[in-house]
Amino acid sequence: MMFEERAAKILEIVNSRHTAGIGELAAALGTSESTVRRDVIELDRRGQLRRVHGGAARVSNPVVTGEYDVQTKSGIHADLKLKIAKYAAGTIHSDDLVFIDAGTTTLTMIPYIDAPGAVFVTNGFSHAKALTQRGYAVYITAGRLKLTTEAIVGDSAVRSIERYNFTKSFMGTNGIDEKRGFSTPDIDEALIKEAAIRRAYVSYVLADSSKFRRVSSVTFAEISSACIITDNIPDEHYKKLTVIKAVD
Repeated sequence: MMFEERAAKILEIVNSRHTAGIGELAAALGTSESTVRRDVIELDRRGQLRRVHGGAARVSNPVVTGEYDVQTKSGIHADLKLKIAKYAAGTIHSDDLVFIDAGTTTLTMIPYIDAPGAVFVTNGFSHAKALTQRGYAVYITAGRLKLTTEAIVGDSAVRSIERYNFTKSFMGTNGIDEKRGFSTPDIDEALIKEAAIRRAYVSYVLADSSKFRRVSSVTFAEISSACIITDNIPDEHYKKLTVIKAVD
């Protein structure tokens, strides 16, 4: 039996029973436990199931469609966001023209940026205020304010971004997946991120390790289009897809 056939059977069993043991799966497939274990590892890497001790569990919701508001997101993995944000801030230099995406991790960067002369463009309402208070030259995109994420979105925002040639751009993301790339729940925010990455010489996606193997509603870029700054790399395979920095 080829891998794809075994994988289909494994997923059928796991999805119908919610969980299944390695021995149980091996008996159902008529193959060895070592083969099933390798298959489960691969399916876990693809995000099609979740590997657990002694077996596999169903992925409860493979596509994350909802999103928390800014206040709620700020408190999730706050310690990891701080480490990631500090490292990202250190990559900005005085001669940079930088796009900073609306998001809680990118907002955390701002107090740690030390690049006199750098110029910033952002679609984040709070980001523009924080950067201005620190004395930086800041341009904010035109468009409509989305209250839940405090992001400025819409066609006008995309058009204003397309006028610039950024040296660097910094993005948040809701999901990182080998096949689905970087994703977010909102099409309007996805279009902003897509445009900024396209107009930047180098782009960084700031994401704690919980974002790996997650898929949200709208893909805004392939993994190869941006460097990832994270706290931990859950699967070494991602290193083959793009540049990844795991901060200490």
